Amino acid sequence: MAGFAPQSLTALIERVASGRSSPMRETDRALERITALDPELRSFARVADRASLSASMRDGPLAGVALGVKDLFDTFDLETDYGSPLYARHRPRADAALVAQARALGAAIIGKTVTTEFAHASDVPTLNPHGAAHTPGASSAGSAAAVGAGLLPAAIGSQTAGSIIRPAAFCGTVGFKPSFRLLPTVGMKPFAWSLDTAGLFAADVPSAALLGDILSGRPMRIADDTPPFRVGLYRSRIDHLLHPGMIDAMAHAARRLERAGCDILDIDETDALAAARDAQERIQLFEGAVSLLHERRYHAEQLNAGLLSVLTAGAAIAPADYDSARRAARAGRREVTRLFEACDIILAPSAPGPAPLRQDGMGDPAFNRLWTVAGVPCVNVPAGRSREGLPLGVTIIARFGQDARALAGAALLERQLQDL
Repeated sequence: MAGFAPQSLTALIERVASGRSSPMRETDRALERITALDPELRSFARVADRASLSASMRDGPLAGVALGVKDLFDTFDLETDYGSPLYARHRPRADAALVAQARALGAAIIGKTVTTEFAHASDVPTLNPHGAAHTPGASSAGSAAAVGAGLLPAAIGSQTAGSIIRPAAFCGTVGFKPSFRLLPTVGMKPFAWSLDTAGLFAADVPSAALLGDILSGRPMRIADDTPPFRVGLYRSRIDHLLHPGMIDAMAHAARRLERAGCDILDIDETDALAAARDAQERIQLFEGAVSLLHERRYHAEQLNAGLLSVLTAGAAIAPADYDSARRAARAGRREVTRLFEACDIILAPSAPGPAPLRQDGMGDPAFNRLWTVAGVPCVNVPAGRSREGLPLGVTIIARFGQDARALAGAALLERQLQDL
């Protein structure tokens, strides 16, 4: 698929601020790219019309930024169906909190990006911009594909297991899963309330950091000079699932960080960390069955078979087993915090390998589960391609609340990988 060049949000904001462009001009350019490519890519569920975008234009630090919003977040001016026919033509009365914040800061909500049904267990029409035969990833697939194909400078997504990091890796773009609850999820259709995390997609790490800085009000912008870090190379008990291309990408990323002056040390997964990773799925299933109890009780026949199976499995989990999983998760979070006594950031795979073929599913979130249940900030950094030419991604992870450090480490790695 012939996509567009990556759209740097940092460069766009500078063009508008300097007067070399205008918010409406930048928005028109995004609409032109969407019109040209999205009929094939199918990353959008619906797109705002130019008249409504023009009428809602306002000044602010995000003026001119065409922002895609995962169709799991409510929007007052665009239908929000959560990827489900049950909510066809549903029109919320108010924006989700994060969408409202983005609008107040000047962003143009250009459309709703495709998601799976209630963000879980269904296929999507969206294509992977780097290989139409391959999946674009999990429930934030539309957001990742739109940014990865150069339609947009940024998009909003969410992650409950691996739905920011994995599609970002598959679509060759940057995905930023912040610390749990750093960005609000009010007005987002919940699946698992103790895991759902709002996050961002952008073309490069400085752009993701700038967007996170503006939206959250916390300092995240990338400095010109980043000091070297102590980097923990995470050795998981499921590393036998890794594709040879991902093994090579991890080794290459570690070498480039070492060349930049970082100290590299191995971190072996402990029993508590492995147990927390396993607990994440039980927590997700139990909470999903509760969150979507009404839909399952009254509209089961209209749910896709995969989702219904997942909700049925979640409903069969006893509260005592759920509580046991929560205890394992808490122990895992404490253990993750202890990891950062020996290192500043962690390097881990974003996925087992490149995007699988569509008929083989949307990919395995196994390598994302631990970091999601721990609530720590993660950044996917594009890290080359497989022999088949598909993108590969690695994840930079920092301690809870140290989102700026995760982004700084990701920016350092991004620069090193580009400086070949």
